[in-house]
Amino acid sequence: MATQTLAERSETLAPTGLTPLLTTAQLMARYGVSNWTVNEWVKKGCPVEPTAMRGRRFDPVAVRDWMAKQAEQIPA
Repeated sequence: MATQTLAERSETLAPTGLTPLLTTAQLMARYGVSNWTVNEWVKKGCPVEPTAMRGRRFDPVAVRDWMAKQAEQIPA
């Protein structure tokens, strides 16, 4: 089975109402940040979905919404 891109997985899951979850590496690539930054986001409350074996996945919509709220809290 070939590896699907995020866009392909999103298209496959669209009829079910589900959103594909991102790995830490995918989240890092999407936002151009380091693993350290992702860990700091999690410490500050970034939504994370735990998986087996101490892994974690990120809902891209929930992360985007969380980041928008964080941006609103930064004083001008």
